[in-house]
Amino acid sequence: MNQDVVLEKLQEKVDRVAKLRSIPRMAPEFKKWHRETEVLLQRVFGEDAYQLRDFSEISFVYRGAHMMGDEAPFERRYRAALEEASAILTSIMEEIVEFGLESGTSPTANPLANLELVFSRFHETARQLRSRHANRDTLDIEDEYDVQDLLHGLLRMFFDDIRPEEWTPSYAGKTSRMDFLLKEEKIVVEVKMTRRSLSDGELADQLIVDISRYKPHPDCEQLVCFIYDPDGRIGNTVGLVSDLESDNRELPVRVFVFPKTR
Repeated sequence: MNQDVVLEKLQEKVDRVAKLRSIPRMAPEFKKWHRETEVLLQRVFGEDAYQLRDFSEISFVYRGAHMMGDEAPFERRYRAALEEASAILTSIMEEIVEFGLESGTSPTANPLANLELVFSRFHETARQLRSRHANRDTLDIEDEYDVQDLLHGLLRMFFDDIRPEEWTPSYAGKTSRMDFLLKEEKIVVEVKMTRRSLSDGELADQLIVDISRYKPHPDCEQLVCFIYDPDGRIGNTVGLVSDLESDNRELPVRVFVFPKTR
């Protein structure tokens, strides 16, 4: 399936959202649209791709407390989910237009898919390292430097030219070092680890500053942020990710928080 066909099919799915807004909640037309969209994303990007996961994780059903017979919360959740789906599909289209779509590409050939795979398995890898034969020394993940050390090794499985601590251009009179630059892919990977003394707002502020710093770098065409949250300290993961990924058209930003909490 070539790029033009994929874009056409995705646009058709986005256009159908307008019709879904005007018909009863969870009608058969919705179920058909939802299934077709999932199948399309799976065939284009693969069953483990973040594009499919982002879409599939949208909740169209309200699951909170409500008064018996009160349909308003269910309607609001459904309508909001339609808007979220439209935004995600539009974002995927913009990503394809900007970075292209290789025909026949498998998930393992997609640098973002590879990064997400590494991030998603980071926590289990860190836990496994604690159990070594004969109680040999291991790596305990206690701060961001530990996260960077382990992540550097894991990235070697997929990327050849990894440049740690690359200098960024001056911002507000100061220069700083990015965590990792994937030179060939022109992707910067920024690492954060949650801790008791770091609030969600402070974490977001740090990443917003990082985004501003990396925009002028000639080898940074996309910023990928890995937030390691082993204790589930982030209160609103969806909101944090949404805020950081939106309104950054000059520099596309992807944010991944792992391990995920339910």
